[in-house]
Amino acid sequence: MNNIAIILIGCLVFVIGLILSIVSTVISLWFRALVSSAHVSILSIIGMRIRKVQPRLIVDSKINLTKAGLKAISISELETHYLAGGNLREVVRACIAADKANIKLTWQQATAIDLAGRDLFDAVKTSVLPKVIDCPKGGEKYISAVAKNGIELLVRARVTVRTNIMQLVGGATEETIIARVGEGIVNAIGSADSHYDVLQNPHSVSETVVQKGLDRQTAFEILSIDIADITVGKNVGAVLQSEQALADMKVAQAKAEGKKSMAIALEQENKAKLIEAEARIPDAIAAAFEKGQLGIMDYQKIKNIMADTDMRMALASEEN
Repeated sequence: MNNIAIILIGCLVFVIGLILSIVSTVISLWFRALVSSAHVSILSIIGMRIRKVQPRLIVDSKINLTKAGLKAISISELETHYLAGGNLREVVRACIAADKANIKLTWQQATAIDLAGRDLFDAVKTSVLPKVIDCPKGGEKYISAVAKNGIELLVRARVTVRTNIMQLVGGATEETIIARVGEGIVNAIGSADSHYDVLQNPHSVSETVVQKGLDRQTAFEILSIDIADITVGKNVGAVLQSEQALADMKVAQAKAEGKKSMAIALEQENKAKLIEAEARIPDAIAAAFEKGQLGIMDYQKIKNIMADTDMRMALASEEN
């Protein structure tokens, strides 16, 4: 009986201690909010624990917003964003930073941007302090463009951008900006009559690209595009002409080979006809003898002529 009583007393002490700990925490958070003019009720803090929301995070966020002058954001809105899986601490920091920088950013916009997976605080920071993007970015070192005179120019540019908060959700990212700027540089250089024009006035290229409005439907606003480096590449026009000449030569060679093959075939055909004709000579001579049109002396003369011809052909082949 004594053991049971001891166990019951121990459980009672544990429960009382737990209750006192919870009450102490609740009162502590309530008092912090009270002295900070955040006005968070004790029942709200207890309800947070029941809903498995971190009361300390919610209360601290409410206090920070209140101190920053953003009193309109309610406890319910803070809890809703936390339960939705958002990064509440970063959203609060971003809203305070935006308010101090006079950037229009509502709580609904901030939470939507955060839940979309964007780094909201970095976006607000970029709105205040523009950042520079290298173009091209990654493994490529230069943008290759060819002027009208066929000379290749290798270009590197630096794009200064500022975050467009209003288009951060659904707006295109840095990769789109880099691609559009690269395309604009290629078009601008391709429109130049000579590469000397670009080398003498590279600013004209950046001006042309900026005027195209490449930041439409993106999460950024392009402030400037600066040509950081221009290098003269290969003579693409000369290379293309050389390759065209080589291709034309191969076509001509192919045509010549075709004509040669036809000539050889014609020669072989003529030789075949000659052999066929020579094969008919004995028959013709025999027929001439029968008809009395050819005598023995005539035949002998023909044989001498043929022998003389064979000898001359043999001598000619030896000399060659």
